Amino acid sequence: MVVLPYGDVDCGLRALAGKAEGFGRHAIGGLHGAIYVVTNLDDDGCGSLREGCRRKEPLWIVFEVSGSIQLSSSLRVSSYKTIDGRGQKIKITGKGLKLAECEHVIICNLELEGGRGHDADGIQIKPKSRHIWIDRCSLRDFDDGLIDITQESTDITISRCHFSMHDKSLIIGASSTNITDRCIRVTIHHCFFDGTKQRHPRVRFAKVHLYNNYTRSWGIYAVCASVESQIISQCNIYEAGKKKLVFKYLTEMVNLN
Repeated sequence: MVVLPYGDVDCGLRALAGKAEGFGRHAIGGLHGAIYVVTNLDDDGCGSLREGCRRKEPLWIVFEVSGSIQLSSSLRVSSYKTIDGRGQKIKITGKGLKLAECEHVIICNLELEGGRGHDADGIQIKPKSRHIWIDRCSLRDFDDGLIDITQESTDITISRCHFSMHDKSLIIGASSTNITDRCIRVTIHHCFFDGTKQRHPRVRFAKVHLYNNYTRSWGIYAVCASVESQIISQCNIYEAGKKKLVFKYLTEMVNLN
């Protein structure tokens, strides 16, 4: 018998809240709010995903439609929101999601692809956001990063996500001068880095727990720990393609490209 992840809770909509492992385990999303139903694939307006994400009250956002949502600008997600794509096939294109100064956000079962423009990240978490859980999402082909976690954003879990068709996958910690990022704590588990070039992840200052991830055929390097970072790596698989480098020590100022 195949045992699926969260099989004991997927039959109940809100039972997902609080099931994250690791540093993001306290994320509850819109557990205590109303159900908001996305009824169309428009970028904005009544019944759109953007309308639900901008509301200030807690909401558990679900979809009655499948398809692509073409964003003209980054989609800002406010606190106490769950974006729950289970049961539908939802693709976010054009731009990505922005989690800025928010808390208790769950993002589940979305595809994010083809973000264009300056600073176009799949999911950008900054500044000072916390209690975030990103689960079972697929991210690929953005002009900048797939997931950025910087500027004192902390208590975050990324689980069972697929990263592909991209250069810079996942950065944790903004730069070598942002010492306030020492507070950042991130768990990454059961993720698949599928032929992406680098940053699986790259870490500055933060505390990061990596376990049960699969990184295959990276282009430049697998994992980079720099500037006071602390990484616990357990039970991860690194399958080299043409590049054999998994871990290497370099000074912060070296251009890894």
